[in-house]
This record gives sequence, C-alpha cells and structure tokens, in this order.
Amino acid sequence: MRAMILAAGRGERLRPLTDTVPKPLVVAGGKPLVEWHLERLAAAGIREIVINVSHLGHAIEARLGDGRPWGLSIAYSREPQALETAGGIAQARPLLGDAPFLLVNADVWCDADLGTLARAPLGADAAHLLLVQNPDFRPQGDFSLADGRVGNDAAPRYTYSGLALVAPRLVDGIAAGTRAPLGPLLRAAASRGELSGALHEGDWSDVGTAARLAALDAQLQTRKRP
Repeated sequence: MRAMILAAGRGERLRPLTDTVPKPLVVAGGKPLVEWHLERLAAAGIREIVINVSHLGHAIEARLGDGRPWGLSIAYSREPQALETAGGIAQARPLLGDAPFLLVNADVWCDADLGTLARAPLGADAAHLLLVQNPDFRPQGDFSLADGRVGNDAAPRYTYSGLALVAPRLVDGIAAGTRAPLGPLLRAAASRGELSGALHEGDWSDVGTAARLAALDAQLQTRKRP
C-alpha cells in the first residue's frame, strides 16, 4: 500500500512563519510535522510515499530527500500552482496507482495507529475516514457517523481528521492540473452511501494557527519530560 501526504498548501494563517518555512516543515515537539507522519507510516509498514509539493516545495524535498532515513521511498508530485486537495490527488494519480492508499494531511498531528487505518475494510466504498470530536474552532463538525457509516446528517457530527483510506476512483471526475477541493467529493460520496469511518478518541491537532502550533509544541514537549 502507498500513502499520499498533502503538503502543497501555503499555510496562510501561519504567516509570516510560512513565508519562509513550508507548513509541513513547521516544528512541533522538536521535529517537523511531516516527519511525525513519516515515522508513523514507517511503523505501520507502509514504505512507498507520495508527497505533493508547491509552495517552497524545494525545501521539503531538500529536507526529506528520497525517504531512506525513515526506511521509505518518497516520490514527489510537483505542482507549479497548488491544486488544492482533490486536485493534488488527481495530479498524483500516476504515482499512486490503482489500489487504495492512505491520505494524510501534512498540517495535522495525530497519534492514530495508521496500520489500523490501512487495514480498514474499504469494500465498495470510496473512502474510509478517521473522524475526531469537534474542536472549539469547528463546533459544527463535517460529517455524521452512525454504525460505521459516514453521512451528512444533522447529528451526531464529527470533524474529519485529515487521515483517510481512499480509493483512487474518488477523484475520477477531476482532470490532472485542475484545482479542486476534496470536501465536496466526500460529501457527495456520503450522500451516495459510499463512505465508512471510525472515531479516533486519541490526540489530534489541526495546526492551522500560531496559537494551535504553540499549544501542540507545549503538549509534545511535556510528553518528553520524565
């Protein structure tokens, strides 16, 4: 199985830091966010990684190289202009192949077991989402979850963690080079009854602002202390 790390975004809400440091290389707990993901993917036994890059992509490639320090093989999908989430996946399809793959947002931190996510029974579904309790900044959530099925119902609702097992056909309608977000595709798949999911009750953080980055860094530094 392969994994794709979405790493092309600019990180507008973290500026001015992200004017010179790509968001995936922002440090929390002593290491860049993307390296936390690489370590967890390697621990899950996933060896082939695709990373899409755009804003300061050269810095990401220089830092991560071919992935050998983590026992991984990294291929890069380069976007002259960021294509958003679904557009980035569509652009990377030749590198991803035809089998389901793990999808990881580079700008989150999560202690979920990625091996368990990779083994989720996808069947005929378009994706299997990992959901979390709604954070303060997103009280309305993204999707409903009942009996392992993800929907668009009013309640109970949870927030998409940025981690999923995805069938490539989810982006079949998106041409390479097209800018397109993932959210509408996931909501459409939920309406068709083609999304499954699970609730992650462990630690998760969306590192979208300087305040959230500082809070995550403090949390991870505390974990290191004896």
